[in-house]
Amino acid sequence: MRLALALMAGWPLRPQQALAESGKMSKQQAEYQDSPKGIQMCATCSLFDEPHACKVVDGDISPNGWCKAYAMAD
Repeated sequence: MRLALALMAGWPLRPQQALAESGKMSKQQAEYQDSPKGIQMCATCSLFDEPHACKVVDGDISPNGWCKAYAMAD
């Protein structure tokens, strides 16, 4: 809500502030890559939100990707 109000008011925001509002890490912070790391990939992670999202990483996420937040699904 504060982010939307700040944008409407025209206040400058740094990218870190915008990400803090979303509650997610940037791909760079998560060390995200579009390819798997061994057998670990987003499609088998408990944080993956089909079809192309993640609960903790911001942006479009590939099912074949990987990041340091990887947590194998049960």
